[in-house]
Amino acid sequence: MTDDPAKGPSRRGFLRRSALAGAGLVAGATAARAAGPDPLITNVQPWATEFGDPVDAVPYGLPIRFEQHVVRRNVEWLTESPVSSINFTPIHALEGTITPQGCAFERHHSGAIELSKQDYRLMINGLVDQPLVFTFDDLLRFPRATVTAFCECAANGGMEWGGAQLEGCQFTQGMIHNMEYVGVPLRVLLEEAGVKPEGKWLYAEGADASSNGRSIPMEKALDDVLLAFFANGEALRKEHGYPARLVVPGWEGNMWVKWVRRLGVYDQAVESREETSKYTDLMPDGRARKWTWVMDAKSVITAPSPQVPIRHGKGPLVITGLAWSGNGRVTGVDVSLDGGRNWTPARITGDAKSKALTRFHLDIDWDGSELLLQSRCTDETGYVQPTKDALRAIRGRNNVYHNNAIQTWWVKTDGEVENVEIA
Repeated sequence: MTDDPAKGPSRRGFLRRSALAGAGLVAGATAARAAGPDPLITNVQPWATEFGDPVDAVPYGLPIRFEQHVVRRNVEWLTESPVSSINFTPIHALEGTITPQGCAFERHHSGAIELSKQDYRLMINGLVDQPLVFTFDDLLRFPRATVTAFCECAANGGMEWGGAQLEGCQFTQGMIHNMEYVGVPLRVLLEEAGVKPEGKWLYAEGADASSNGRSIPMEKALDDVLLAFFANGEALRKEHGYPARLVVPGWEGNMWVKWVRRLGVYDQAVESREETSKYTDLMPDGRARKWTWVMDAKSVITAPSPQVPIRHGKGPLVITGLAWSGNGRVTGVDVSLDGGRNWTPARITGDAKSKALTRFHLDIDWDGSELLLQSRCTDETGYVQPTKDALRAIRGRNNVYHNNAIQTWWVKTDGEVENVEIA
């Protein structure tokens, strides 16, 4: 069996090269390996001669100091103030699909507030049989559900509408996270209050100064929306809406109201500031697309990428990335090494859950030549992620939201990676 650069190295070839590399007999092997035994193995190291930290050294576990570079990052010029701003998940440095809460991107309209469980209240009013006010303890008595879902800002990739802008997967596509949430299905609480037949819309508002109120069709509210208290097995972090937030699977992140304090049932949408002057998509003819809630199928290669250049030289290379769809499950991901002329099916790793991030891998044998890396995904509805040209043909360039176009990384012969646009 011979190696095919597009299909990846054969198992036998990979193992043969790995054995040779371990003996220092192939290009790219270090001088230390070629010279003889590795002192990190043959010599007793400091960490093997003394005690490490005791079990209670860090009551809440933190990443080791060698991973201090894996953090959320802001783009200072993106907004006027960091109080009403956003930071980005380091998706280039993570694996799997679950985003640690401490790395998950934040979006605030008036800053992250500190609200205790004792002070928390949730009101349901409007077109209901019985207006209700719940304490946090009240809410904990209702049956719970678990859902894994991605939360993506509608503006994720928005700066790329006009062309390649930012050098980093974290900055181009990092307004997204994927967590396991536990809470009460919203339909359970609405059934407790009794929604009247004319109640067609739910208006959710937060307890922060902005309130960030959003209207949600009652069909969605009664379907899969969750009032969440926990994420990834622990209480929500302050910046993610502690002690309670909405989880609205598949829909844009601004609908996921944090510190949610009131759910008003109405016969029509409230049409607040956040759903009229904001979060609408300007079209080429001057009209704006309204109610663009669903985040369409999208994918991105997280490594190699501008923040993860190739340092090991020629040989086996693991290409990996993330794919997702607000319309359901990702059914396939293809990867192109030549800017979209040819495509190779990638391997979906782990479970492909509905409305959640999906991890993909493609193993190749890199010969050191330039690559134009792209990925495109298909979801269970048959929708295929579009090119930028295809998207712009309909939506134009004067936009901010809902850019789900294919992203291109230019891998240079020295392994450095740059954000470019070719289509």
